Amino acid sequence: MTTTHCPYCALQCAMRLEPGPDGRLAARPAPFPTNRGGLCRKGWTSAEVLTVPDRLTRPLMRKDRDSDLVEVDWDTALDHVAERLLALAAESGPDTVSVFGSGGLTNEKSYTLGKFARLALGTSQIDYNGRFCMSSAAAGGMRAFGLDRGMPFPLADVGEAEAVLLAGANPAETMPPMMGHLSAPALLVIDPRRSATAQVALDNGGLHLAPRPGTDLALALGLLHAVRVQGWVDEEFVATRTTGFEAAWEHAAAWWPERTEQVTGVPATRLRAAADVLGAAARNRSAYVLTGRGTEQHAKGTDTVSAWINLSLALGLPGRTGSGYGCITGQGNGQGGREHGQKADQLPGYRRIDDPAARSHVAGVWGVDPDTLPGPGRSAFELLDALGSADGPRAMLLFGSNPAVSAPDSARVLSRLASLDLLVTADFVLSETAAVSDVVLPVAQWAEESGTMTNLEGRVLRRNRAAAPPEGVRTDLQVLSDLAVRLGQPAGRFPTDPDTVLAELGRASAGGSADYSGVTPERLDSGEALYWPVRADSAPTPRLFLDAFAHPDGRARFAAVAHRPPAEATDSDYPLIATTGRLMGHYQSGAQTRRVPELGLAEPEVYVEVHPDTAARAGLTAGAWARVTSRRGHTRARVRLTPTARLDTVFLPFHFAGAQAANNLTNPALDPTSRMPEFKVSAVRLEPEP
Repeated sequence: MTTTHCPYCALQCAMRLEPGPDGRLAARPAPFPTNRGGLCRKGWTSAEVLTVPDRLTRPLMRKDRDSDLVEVDWDTALDHVAERLLALAAESGPDTVSVFGSGGLTNEKSYTLGKFARLALGTSQIDYNGRFCMSSAAAGGMRAFGLDRGMPFPLADVGEAEAVLLAGANPAETMPPMMGHLSAPALLVIDPRRSATAQVALDNGGLHLAPRPGTDLALALGLLHAVRVQGWVDEEFVATRTTGFEAAWEHAAAWWPERTEQVTGVPATRLRAAADVLGAAARNRSAYVLTGRGTEQHAKGTDTVSAWINLSLALGLPGRTGSGYGCITGQGNGQGGREHGQKADQLPGYRRIDDPAARSHVAGVWGVDPDTLPGPGRSAFELLDALGSADGPRAMLLFGSNPAVSAPDSARVLSRLASLDLLVTADFVLSETAAVSDVVLPVAQWAEESGTMTNLEGRVLRRNRAAAPPEGVRTDLQVLSDLAVRLGQPAGRFPTDPDTVLAELGRASAGGSADYSGVTPERLDSGEALYWPVRADSAPTPRLFLDAFAHPDGRARFAAVAHRPPAEATDSDYPLIATTGRLMGHYQSGAQTRRVPELGLAEPEVYVEVHPDTAARAGLTAGAWARVTSRRGHTRARVRLTPTARLDTVFLPFHFAGAQAANNLTNPALDPTSRMPEFKVSAVRLEPEP
């Protein structure tokens, strides 16, 4: 029996993996502060992913784009990849090669992937799928606090609060064990849908505010207006621990509740009631504001996050025990994955790659000249959209991601992937992206290797190896090391032992805001709660900002943000708004969960959630196949009638591929700061499937 952590979301629930009579592992819950001995259905069935029938155990390669993928040995595959990469770089320069990572990779892999891109390839063209997940929250947190740790407090603190506002989060479906921490507080749920979480709030005397998609920023401004007018602003906190309130108030002052109602559709009476519930709890220093992807995945996501942070600052929540602001990180290592170098503008320790001091420090750890390190590259969608273009990369190495399904405007992304001279994917199955690759490298799964993850609280923890990978499968660290040597790197520069990599990561991150220099295997194995920063000479930091925020003057920053409409509007051809999200039984692009029979049978196909009146106007009935069409493409979805839905909004889960992909519809318009695409608002029409 091996105690480890779940392969899915950022709760990183503890579990025990036990071998059955047939030798296959089975998952059982284990005690841990985030899950407290519980698991969701994904966690219970997670071990089944290890033995799916189509598991890859030998590299695949095609002679050319017109040929099929065929099995080859590792030397043939890696030699071919290295030769092509060297030839393309010699012909067009190092930035002709690109790398795409994942928020699901361990800290050791994330760190090594960034190092590999900068040293072995010399390219600036690296980013990762976390750009589609946490980038707006990260940018908003950095702007306000000078530091980005999703939850700057333990999750258990939230369960002691009197009130919790959840903006764009549906943990009852996406993170069910988290709901154990939300049973006591009064819940205020901001969501266009009557989600499972919104229903829990209503069933327990809380509130559900259902804004028109794309108007969360206006709603946050309206709540700030109501909080001030109704006398709930913590004037002393604002005066002594923040700056910029008056500039922020200049925008909020125009959003009285009745005007907010006209734009968002949220009744003014309900908005005032929410302000009173939150304000009264804040007066007792017992309230939290938490944001999720629903409010962040917009072309104005950073400003929307800032508006929610403004509300929390006005109430005096951050930097105090018993209250605060936090974002609910999604992917398993969505926190650690954005700290150690796989982002386009980043070096380990959450350092900026354009900071001379940061470059000097990290180059010293790596044993290279700082001037040899490339500068910032393109963000995730911009990188994908540049593939095969005149000045874009001609090759991509992809680890732990499936952008053929997960990126916005799927058809456009697939066309860019097809234009590459070389696409190499490391995966455990033939995902939709792997299927269009030139080389596919079979790699180990979560229970077949060890490594560290950083959960939504900023706690660094260890996943333990429970079984050996199948014969013929290598770890990501082995793949990167083997390729690096073929590309001319010294043999010891890219170690394959996770603990050795962790020690180097600690040295590289030392002195950065995300300092892991005190994270050691011994401390992890002892069960010590290692909330970063974990410096070599100090204790962990479970609660940040109690004495000061991370800006030089120690104060938090209000941001002067104004509401603006979504990137595209509805019209007579596209009269409805489509928004997307997750289901309880599936995860991300579905490459793992769609292969688990129990999960696949429960939700086997995409559906479109629609109000009965809206469906009737489109000539649709329950269970019929509908065509949902945007300005970019269309999706075939089963009709699911939902009387609580907004008349102007339809919802689709994004876990499905091909003709059923929700991201066939979505808008790649980008946030100017975070470069987050606008996943949550697409103008569409609804009609019977021909």
